[in-house]
Amino acid sequence: MTVVAIQPSYGNPAARSHWHDTLDREVAFAEPPHVAALAPEQLSDLLAAHPTGRARFWGATKAQDRNMERLRSGDVVLFTGGKLVRGVGEIGVTFRNAAFADTMWSRDPEKGSWHNVYSLTAFEPTDIPYEEIWALPSFNTGDNFMGLRVLEGAKAEEILQGLYIETPYRQQQLSDMESAVATALADGIPVEPAGTRIVAVEGFHTPVTTYERRSGSVLVNRSEALLVAEYIASVDSPDLSIRRLRTPAGITDIHLSGPKGTEIVEAKRGSEHRFVREALAQLLDYAPHSPQPADLLTGLFPSRPIDRDISLLHRYGVDCLFRTTAGHFERSAAPSDARNHMRKVWHSA
Repeated sequence: MTVVAIQPSYGNPAARSHWHDTLDREVAFAEPPHVAALAPEQLSDLLAAHPTGRARFWGATKAQDRNMERLRSGDVVLFTGGKLVRGVGEIGVTFRNAAFADTMWSRDPEKGSWHNVYSLTAFEPTDIPYEEIWALPSFNTGDNFMGLRVLEGAKAEEILQGLYIETPYRQQQLSDMESAVATALADGIPVEPAGTRIVAVEGFHTPVTTYERRSGSVLVNRSEALLVAEYIASVDSPDLSIRRLRTPAGITDIHLSGPKGTEIVEAKRGSEHRFVREALAQLLDYAPHSPQPADLLTGLFPSRPIDRDISLLHRYGVDCLFRTTAGHFERSAAPSDARNHMRKVWHSA
């Protein structure tokens, strides 16, 4: 399972200098002076992950030795500073080498070399406010994430799903699993259960970004977060409790409670048929886990789905909510008889 590290990286002049030197740009690690400081195995590992001989790097001092030993290739790093997640990266190679670190960064006067080094196979600058993390069920408002923090298990998955982060490594895991199933079916053998649980998430904070990979391009998209924020701003009221819930089925996009009852909203980045089906399935999966029985289930879309897809939602008692102009949304409510009939299904555990 993917581990997530929250890495302070922009809070002082030294950190900002490191950012400029090894995150804003790639380091030519296969060239002098860097290559002479690498052990043969370290160079080999780096070239396997970065065949161009160039990569972005970050490091940590001896104070973080134990935390750094928990990180592996494919894990995710949130680079933070100034109450923002300023970048999201995927770890390529981790190793300990003070001489190599010293070719990139000046030693800390008190803690010494940044000898816990890791490369990044993917990196995307972002501007995600801490409030988006604080809104997740397992995090606390006002937490400024001082010091390196390593998250595992449910908390790591909550960050990835809650911030809509999908990395190339996780995409490759899914592709490998699909290939294994296809091979098993073609060979007429049983399909083995997946050893790693993969949670589908929907991209980074930026609207659209493409990573160039040896195996092709990976599209990442975080439009759901922008749509959710705009909708919440349009309905925010002192009478409403607006939050996100962590359920056994995943993290809800919006959970609203107020005088008119409880509503679960699932947002999608598109309005085409496949997104409508995904929203419907997730809403029906979330509904039994609501602390209060849901009065409304709602799919939220960036534009109006076609009539047939709206009818699909209505058949299961689900409302369709779509953006018309900036900050304005229109609701196509499900027929009350369909909603009343389906509530028995929604509330069944």
